[in-house]
Amino acid sequence: MKWATITMSLGSYTPTTNLWLERSRLDGMVLAAVSYGILLLLTFQAAAAILSRRRHRNGAVYRPWLLAYVFVTFILATIGFAANVKFTEMIWIDLRDAPGGPVALIEDELNYWINVMALTCYYVMEWFMQALLLYRCIVVWNGNKYVTVSMTALFLAMVALSIVVLAGAGRTVFYNLRTQLAYVCIEVGMTVMYTLLVSWRLLKFRRGMEGLVGSEHLRAYNTAVTMVVESAAMYSVLGVIYIISFALHSNISNLVLLSIPHIQAITQLIIIIRVAQGRAVHTAVPSQGSGGVESIAVDSGSGSWKQEREGTNYV
Repeated sequence: MKWATITMSLGSYTPTTNLWLERSRLDGMVLAAVSYGILLLLTFQAAAAILSRRRHRNGAVYRPWLLAYVFVTFILATIGFAANVKFTEMIWIDLRDAPGGPVALIEDELNYWINVMALTCYYVMEWFMQALLLYRCIVVWNGNKYVTVSMTALFLAMVALSIVVLAGAGRTVFYNLRTQLAYVCIEVGMTVMYTLLVSWRLLKFRRGMEGLVGSEHLRAYNTAVTMVVESAAMYSVLGVIYIISFALHSNISNLVLLSIPHIQAITQLIIIIRVAQGRAVHTAVPSQGSGGVESIAVDSGSGSWKQEREGTNYV
């Protein structure tokens, strides 16, 4: 009887607060915890796959810089995630009686140094991840100046905008920052451009191989393209959802904001793991205008694609 009375009392109570904002922020933190757990698992798998290259004697190249990339991005993600966890505790436990309650804390999150630290870590983490995409794209296109200049310009614009956001932290509500919206648009746009450029390049080489090699070699190109598209799609879809909801000032953005950096890192690690495990493209295609033979390959040691002269052992 007592429990029924409590239930009826709670059911008739409507708090004077923005419950949807609070729920979306808390649910977003839960989703971030799930994505961080996946990131943790894939980080160890990627490190193990890279380190296994040292024990192989088939000409595979062990690249310490890629291992450093995996651990640096994971450390940044860990610091950012830990800071978000702490601020979540502050919202509903440590500072729950603060003026304005949890809603005010969520809206004024950039007034707290721990959130600025989390945002900084995730920005730097995204710099590393986008730099890896930039490197892969330039290598696949063999240093084509138009591709290099356009992709580098997007990368530098992304870095500049993130610095502007951090410099203005605490002066306005985060969701009113148009600079943040521009930053995410450029970041997602760079990922989409990378996907289109690399996929088109691989498919072009595949067409050049038709009639010269067997179907099993052509399937390797299809696998590489599928890998690129699938990995980019997961992040791009979340990015578009975040851009639309952020622009409309919808609380849906809270559901994906804290998970986006983790998802982006996960997609990168999936490629690194698959490539490091030996799923590479190694075929040749006649070079236009030079009379030589070039090849396009997935570099098993670095998790990237490259062009080389035929006869080089690069797997």
